Amino acid sequence: MVVATSVFTPDIAVAHDWYPFACCSNFDCRAVGAVKERPEGYVVPSGEVVPMTDKRVRHSPDGLFHWCTVAGKDDGKTICLFVPPRAF
Repeated sequence: MVVATSVFTPDIAVAHDWYPFACCSNFDCRAVGAVKERPEGYVVPSGEVVPMTDKRVRHSPDGLFHWCTVAGKDDGKTICLFVPPRAF
C-alpha cells in the first residue's frame, strides 16, 4: 500500500506584494530613502532624474519611496518610482 503524504509549505509573504508586476516582476523593486525632490524631478540613487509628471511615477501606498530598476540593479534604468504624498 502506498500512502501519499504532502508537506504543507505556506507561501512566503512578499514584503511589498502591492508592487505591480509590470514594475517589478517580483524582484526589481525595493524601498529607498535616498530619493531627492528637485524642480526638475525626482533624483534616484543612480543619479537619474525622473520628472514628476513621468508615467513611471506612481503613488506609494505605504508612504515611502520605492524604486524599481531593470534586474533590481542600483545603476539600472528606472522602471517605476513609487513616491509618498507630497507635504504641503
